[in-house]
Amino acid sequence: MIKRPILHAALFLTTLLTPLSVLADDLIIATKSGPASMDPHYTATAANAEATKHVFDTLLRSGNNLEVEPSLAVSWKPIDDTTWEFKLREGVKFHDGSDFTAEDVKFSIERIPQVTGPNPSTIYVRRVQNVEIVDPLTVRVKTIGPAPTLPNDFVRLFIVSHKAAADYSTKETAAEGFNTGKATIGTGPYKFVKWAPTQDLVLEKFDDYWGGAQPWDHVIRKEIPNDAARVAQLKAGQVDLISKVPSTDLDALESDPNLEVVKYESVYIPYLEFDFRENTPLVWDKSGKKLDKNPFLDPRVREAFDLAIDRETIKDVALEGMGAIPTQMVTENIFGYNKDIKPAPFDVEKAARLMAEAGYPDGFKVALNYANDRLPIELGPTVAQLLAAINVEADVNGVPSAVFNPAKTRGEYSLHMAFWGTLTGESNYMLSSLMHTNDPAKSLGAFNVRGYSNPEMDRLIEEASVEMDENKRRELLEQANLLVATDRPDLPLAINLSAWGIRKDKISYTPRSDEDTLAMDVKPK
Repeated sequence: MIKRPILHAALFLTTLLTPLSVLADDLIIATKSGPASMDPHYTATAANAEATKHVFDTLLRSGNNLEVEPSLAVSWKPIDDTTWEFKLREGVKFHDGSDFTAEDVKFSIERIPQVTGPNPSTIYVRRVQNVEIVDPLTVRVKTIGPAPTLPNDFVRLFIVSHKAAADYSTKETAAEGFNTGKATIGTGPYKFVKWAPTQDLVLEKFDDYWGGAQPWDHVIRKEIPNDAARVAQLKAGQVDLISKVPSTDLDALESDPNLEVVKYESVYIPYLEFDFRENTPLVWDKSGKKLDKNPFLDPRVREAFDLAIDRETIKDVALEGMGAIPTQMVTENIFGYNKDIKPAPFDVEKAARLMAEAGYPDGFKVALNYANDRLPIELGPTVAQLLAAINVEADVNGVPSAVFNPAKTRGEYSLHMAFWGTLTGESNYMLSSLMHTNDPAKSLGAFNVRGYSNPEMDRLIEEASVEMDENKRRELLEQANLLVATDRPDLPLAINLSAWGIRKDKISYTPRSDEDTLAMDVKPK
């Protein structure tokens, strides 16, 4: 009678002291960046979506190559030019055992504008006028004008429980509810256990998941921004999978008999973005005096930057071969990609002439800001070295995403680099977010915080947004992408090639073009 409790206690203690990586039914993932919040509506950043996809389902979902697939909605169709009907999946349970219904969809759509923060998630519901519940498993979404791409937007529409989140749906209350677990009740394959900013996200398998129970009892997602530390933990067997393998470590990992490197071309494009405000904050002459006018308002300066950037050097040096040459701000698998646009030529002599014509023969100084936990570490210095050839002195300043994103939103930068992935599979997602004039009334230009405004660009984007004829919509988007390439509000630098490192004796992994590192794509050997 005494030995059995002692045995149980010993087994429990042994479990506590055993590294999770040796428990066959647990999975440990190390990522370069983690979520800013467990509220899936807080921000549209990829790191946030990647983490919250484990707990919350989206109304529709994107496949590994961004094709739109059923998820909590099993079918969808336009009823008329301004109404979409979505039939919902029957028998879906939230983690607390409550039923998923149309009320949760309506609540989630209406909640987003109330809680969204930096990099706002309102871009996914910007076309919604109102939501009508037809019955518990049918919703009709009325849109502001025709909205042909609404299903594409809804692949990032996360559904929360209207009951669990009821008291945590304001900017003041959302974090307390979702980061503690009180409101972190989804229909996804894993249940929330615990998380704190920059700390491990711990998840537990949801046995009643509508898509079938996952093979992992627990998933631990470790946020390790330091590349060397991530690689070291993989080599030591402390983690099973790491994302964003640095190119400097590829050869070493590929030669390790216990490891495997999985590579995949993504839709992510690192790009350079100019400020278009008259009074830009971080541009000076060579003596350090703030310039009286913003040089980036001159198209000759923007073209000079474009011509001075050698994309081959970016690919081979900054990315060490882990990239491809872009022609525009979307990749060729995205609807609206313009195949007639050619890569920007590398022509330093012409770039120097353009700078002189614009009145800057001696160049100027500018701060070059970026998130150092999102972009390759050598990208900033490489761009700065290339710009030095036209006498531009770029002061490279890499900071964590948690610092960079709010500062960018506040308009504190004159020149910055960022990462963009057209995650909905349609060019309008990028164009309406980055290139349209910032217009809160139209819910357009949500990420355009630098004052760029081009009436022709706005016209093309707005017409494409309501064009139900697919061929006409494609033509409008191709024209808009061409205008981006010629007006140069942003300069694409590369197409990112991603690499993951895995413990090949334990797992297999299927990568995604949106770079999401999901436990759902990891299978035990």
